[in-house]
Amino acid sequence: MHTTMSAPLAQAYNGSGVDGTAYLDVVDTAHRAPAWFDSIVSAYSSYGLALFAVLMLVAWLQARRQSAPQAIKALAVPVLTVAAFGVSTLLKQTVQENRPCQSLHVITLEACPAPGDWSFPSNHATLAAAGAVALWFVSARLGVIAAIGALAMGGSRVWVGAHYPHDILAGLAVGTLVALSAALLLKRYASTVAGCLDRSRLHVLVREANSQSKAAS
Repeated sequence: MHTTMSAPLAQAYNGSGVDGTAYLDVVDTAHRAPAWFDSIVSAYSSYGLALFAVLMLVAWLQARRQSAPQAIKALAVPVLTVAAFGVSTLLKQTVQENRPCQSLHVITLEACPAPGDWSFPSNHATLAAAGAVALWFVSARLGVIAAIGALAMGGSRVWVGAHYPHDILAGLAVGTLVALSAALLLKRYASTVAGCLDRSRLHVLVREANSQSKAAS
């Protein structure tokens, strides 16, 4: 399905030559899918990142019961996720790839963003991947849930027409690399940071009150 839209910015990159055909196949499939399924995918595409916020909270609450270093790793999860988002945003401004709905002039489930809202890489995929990788260092179980959620998020962003597949793959790669490198570095110093916080007024961030009392006794 096609429609007339404003012309893409002249200086912007057109990524349709990479996997535009695959993108169009997905968008066409989405148009022919049951409305209830499209509604579910669209809702997850828009609000699914809330799942990762919940998983981060659960990870922190569980980690405080285990040890202060584990709590430090849990507290770092949102920080690493935001750091990955920063890298993704920088890449967006560098590459300046037009959204596929602009370059290919197609009707999509999600409203086509205005020119200047760049497509490469996908911020949603970056955030989801970074959160999933960082959570792995706190809880393998939560990491598995988050990894599945990250893949689902990436797929949903193509389904609603917001991104090319290569935008998603790049976002997943950026999120994974940033979170993995930072988490490995943090792992070496988690005990040192935890010790400093545990002796400060911020000890509640790394240890439950009852655990603090038991340690003192």
